[in-house]
Amino acid sequence: MINFIGTYDCKADSKGRVMLPMALKSQLAPVLNEGFVIKRSVFSPCLELYPMAEWNLLMQKLSKKNRFIKKNNDFIRRFSAGVKIVEIDATGRLLIPKNLVEVAGITKEVVLSSSIKILEIWDKDSYEKVLEETTDDFAGQAEEIMGDDTDELS
Repeated sequence: MINFIGTYDCKADSKGRVMLPMALKSQLAPVLNEGFVIKRSVFSPCLELYPMAEWNLLMQKLSKKNRFIKKNNDFIRRFSAGVKIVEIDATGRLLIPKNLVEVAGITKEVVLSSSIKILEIWDKDSYEKVLEETTDDFAGQAEEIMGDDTDELS
């Protein structure tokens, strides 16, 4: 599995095509032929790009949920709403489906941000706004989430 690194400023054309930077294309190279899944984020006004292997792991987890429990079924429906399979073309462009461009409010300026095993795709203004809004409590979150001294991280 790949752990992505970096945040990249890009531009989207009028058709929703985004030219990926060389540093990101290099990271994607091992999974390029497998394809990707793009979907709306659960928590943020952005999109998420999953390498196919990562998506399949997530689907294995979801497939274990009992679909005869209404909240499970409702969640799966909402989670998978608008999901599309996408590829990166030979020139290194990602075509974001029009309905998902609208969902994320993507205009011309785009930010591709690593989020461990997936990439987040943001409208630049939305990305900067979310970073600014979450700055105040970041130190507290870091302490709470990463400060558990039973882990071996230093």
